[in-house]
Amino acid sequence: MTTASIVTIIRILLIPVVMVAAKSGTVSGDTIALIIFILASITDGLDGYIARHYNQISNLGIFLDPLADKLLVTAAILLFVQRGIMSDVAAMIIIAREFIVTSLRIVAMGEGIVIAAKFAGKLKTVIQIVVISLLFTPFKDIVLVSGITLGTVGIWIMVLATVISGAAYFKNTGKLFASKEK
Repeated sequence: MTTASIVTIIRILLIPVVMVAAKSGTVSGDTIALIIFILASITDGLDGYIARHYNQISNLGIFLDPLADKLLVTAAILLFVQRGIMSDVAAMIIIAREFIVTSLRIVAMGEGIVIAAKFAGKLKTVIQIVVISLLFTPFKDIVLVSGITLGTVGIWIMVLATVISGAAYFKNTGKLFASKEK
């Protein structure tokens, strides 16, 4: 097992720690969850750097890295739905996109097509990390206009980024599959 894959596995193992800390419902629990969430998010860039820099790209890493990202984000989203911070509609849009894109990636891999993350997907991930981090803080409750909070605006920006990156992904994937069939 490569060092990059070990870092990815550490990210996966941090997910229950985030959840347990956040489930306390206290400010200190949310602070701990936020710190661990940010550390786990940082490992996403770290494992990619290690894999590329030290030529540790492996099938296990190609499989685990996006899975770890999806699990981390989904766990946080489910927590926020449970708390009433995020609507189930927003959560379903984000989670559905992640399942669909991951499924398409698996199908593409079966066809011998490796689909690298594009700018829109990377930007979506950064937005998700920033908004989820915000939702762990009291800043989410800052009212901007007419009772609309900073957290609500952040959630809908995250949903919009998810939809846009998903549409770009479907467009690019459709082209790849179409060229493969010729």
